[in-house]
Amino acid sequence: MKTCDSQSCCTVIPDSCEKPDIPDEKFRTLRYLTYIVPLLVLWWFVYGELESFSRLVTYSVLHLQHGRRLSGAVEFFIFEAPKVLMLLLLVVFGVGVVRSFFTPEKTRAILAGKRESIGNVLAALLGIVTPFCSCSAVPLFIGFVTTGVPLGVTFSFLISAPMINEIAVVLLYGLFGWKVAAIYISTGLLIAMIAGWIIGKLHMEPYLEDWVLQIKTSGSGMVEEKLTWADRIQYGLDAIKDIVGKVWPYVLVGIAIGAGIHGYVPEGFMASIMGKSAWWSVPLAVVIGVPMYSNAAGIIPVVHALIEKGAALGTVLAFMMSVIGLSFPEAVILRKVLKPRLIAVFFGVVAFGIMIVGYLFNVLM
Repeated sequence: MKTCDSQSCCTVIPDSCEKPDIPDEKFRTLRYLTYIVPLLVLWWFVYGELESFSRLVTYSVLHLQHGRRLSGAVEFFIFEAPKVLMLLLLVVFGVGVVRSFFTPEKTRAILAGKRESIGNVLAALLGIVTPFCSCSAVPLFIGFVTTGVPLGVTFSFLISAPMINEIAVVLLYGLFGWKVAAIYISTGLLIAMIAGWIIGKLHMEPYLEDWVLQIKTSGSGMVEEKLTWADRIQYGLDAIKDIVGKVWPYVLVGIAIGAGIHGYVPEGFMASIMGKSAWWSVPLAVVIGVPMYSNAAGIIPVVHALIEKGAALGTVLAFMMSVIGLSFPEAVILRKVLKPRLIAVFFGVVAFGIMIVGYLFNVLM
């Protein structure tokens, strides 16, 4: 058995020395890149041919006739389903790598002690790239409040994180284009910033549950692990497995419903219900959307089909934001740490902001 000198190796193993960490990490990174670069080239080629592929399958393989409702629905589904899933794969990987720089501990450290106005902006922006779901609302909320993050800043984060995520951005870009996606992101951030600022100015801290205020923290107590680029790439790959692996059924169901609306609902049908002329459509869309429980993957393809059939963009945005950003299950989870009055204020302020956005875009677009 050979032993290794402490200067060259930190462990003792039979017959050989363990490779130093740095060269090993560089090798891992290069190995990932040799796989990822060709896959990106293949992705780009396939993505550019999806429209031709959908027409080929619909009319040459399945022999459906042009102009029929069924053929329109089938072509819509065959084109949109792989397009959205491919965009999800790419963006979820990229956002996963970015998220490796923003752990919950680091997010709390960034937000703690910030002034309300600056904190609201930072919290809304960090909500986009920070892992968040309704299941993690309670521990994140407690962690933020007990480490000195102002209450209004915390709410800016809680509004932004579920409403503006990579799934919503990918679906909006894939189905509507970059302009609508940019509108959704900017208005979502604005709602998160202003709503959090208003809640902070109302000084609602007494409406936190007493046990939350009694929690005392003793610093972070954690040494954050230093990640290499190979680790961050793996983080992105794990994000694909975790996120895309969970939402792809919702994507397909949502696109299938959207395909049915696309093929069978007459043009302009939704204008009388969700059009600009129906002044009551925006508040009704919010009232209907809040009790619903769905994620972006399930609701956005349906929204796309509604707009095609005459629904107004502002009304549809209001409906989508209320479904994704507010939900009854979220209220149930937050009830563990918030008193009913604070929950009502939270939902009321956000719902009012969403309605303003809906009316504004119905007027401007």
